[in-house]
This record gives sequence, structure tokens and C-alpha cells, in this order.
Amino acid sequence: MNPINIIKHLWAYKELIVKLSRKAVLTRYRGSLLGLVWAFIQPLMMLAVYTFVFSVIFEAKWGQGLDQDRLSFALALFVGILTFNIIGDTVTASPGLILSHANFVKKVVFPLEILPVVKLIESVVFSLFGLLVLVAAKLISAHSLSWTLLLLPVVWLPVLLFSLGWSYFLASLGVFIRDIGSVTSVVVTMVFFLSPIFYPLSAVPESLRFYIQLNPIAVFVQDARKVILWGQTPDWFLLMVYFLISLLIFVLGFFWFMRSKKAFADVI
Repeated sequence: MNPINIIKHLWAYKELIVKLSRKAVLTRYRGSLLGLVWAFIQPLMMLAVYTFVFSVIFEAKWGQGLDQDRLSFALALFVGILTFNIIGDTVTASPGLILSHANFVKKVVFPLEILPVVKLIESVVFSLFGLLVLVAAKLISAHSLSWTLLLLPVVWLPVLLFSLGWSYFLASLGVFIRDIGSVTSVVVTMVFFLSPIFYPLSAVPESLRFYIQLNPIAVFVQDARKVILWGQTPDWFLLMVYFLISLLIFVLGFFWFMRSKKAFADVI
């Protein structure tokens, strides 16, 4: 349960992780005419749709003191979606992760614990494609980028640990309880709308704001907006608290997965 030893264990399979991650990324658009170009086109189309729907139709505003033009609203929305997608895509796919690689289960030498890592890397890669579109749009609208953008890896680190920890739990439970995939999809959708992604935290009634902030994703999304869009540093105290929580979830998830994977072959 030592996180350093866990990282060393996973690092020992880095070549296999890179190989499987590359295959996962390339497979998503294999056979399509434009290939990986779709990884840029899709977030660009999403950004255009969000701008139109929420800024033109709903005439939504993000809050006082911030630039109120349509593109600024769309960028704030898009940052939240990119950050959430790392968690949402990884967690939603986790219950079926081992079942979809059943041929690996009976290969004693294959390290099943790298499969959640591969899925996480795939989700991060496509979020990075979206981030490039986001940065380009920010440059077009503001003609500059803040140095705080360099803090994004620090802000996203607990996001990665949080995602991977829950992925280990759910990948294991998905082998024994097949219904867990349906439950997970519903819960992820609920968390998506209960997080300040389509609305600013300031729009939440003050009596409920504390409870929304108990959701780690709310803090991750807010800090991502601060460093990417607003040139502000994250809330260091909250970031540290949720980093430690995410690290604990990661360690416990890995521990649970390693203990339970011995029974995978018998169930499958």
C-alpha cells in the first residue's frame, strides 16, 4: 500500500503501457478518412455548439467581474468538460474493462493492473487534443496566455489519481457484479450535472455551496479554470486536501484490485 512502490510496480511495465495506450488511441479512429484529425475536429465542433446553445439560445452568463462575451462563456464551459471527461471516460469504461480483455485474465504473466492505466492515458490524450483547441481559442480571444497555464499538470494530478483509484475499484467489481456498469453510468451522469460545469459555483445558493464543494470534481474544475483562463493560482489548501484524498483512493483502489484479481479467472 506504499504509493511509491505502486508507482514503481507500474513503471516496470512502462513499455507495455505505452504500446497498449498507442493502440487504444489509434484504434478509436482507425478506418476513418481523417484519422486522428477527428481528435481536433470533435472538440472544435463541441466548442461551437456550446457557444451557440448556452450563449445565444439560453443567453447564459458566467458571473460578475468576468468577460461576458460568448466565447469566454464557452471556454469556461469547455474547461469544465475537458477536466470532467478525464474522470468520466475512465470511470464509465472501468466496469467492463476486465471483461472486455478476458483473454488476458488467464495469462498469468500479463499484469491486469495496467489496463486501468491504459484507459486513463487514452482519456488524457483526447483531453489534451481538446486542450490544444482551447488554448488556440483563448489566444484568438485574448491574444495572450497566462503563465498560470503551466500549473495545469499540478491541478490535474489529483484528477488522474482520483480517476485511477475509482477505476481500480470498478474494474474489479465489474467482474463480480455485472450490473455495476449500468449503475456507474447513471452515477457519472448525476455527478456531471451536480458539478459546476454548466454553471459557475457562484450560481449555487449559498446554503448549498458548501455541499457542492465537498465534491472533489468541483474543486478540480474551478482550479482548472483559474489556471487556464483567468490567470489565477489554484486554492492551494483545497488542492492539497483533495490531492491527499485522491492519493488515498488510488492506493486503496490498487490494493483492492490486486487482492481481488486472483479470483477473476474463476468468475470469468
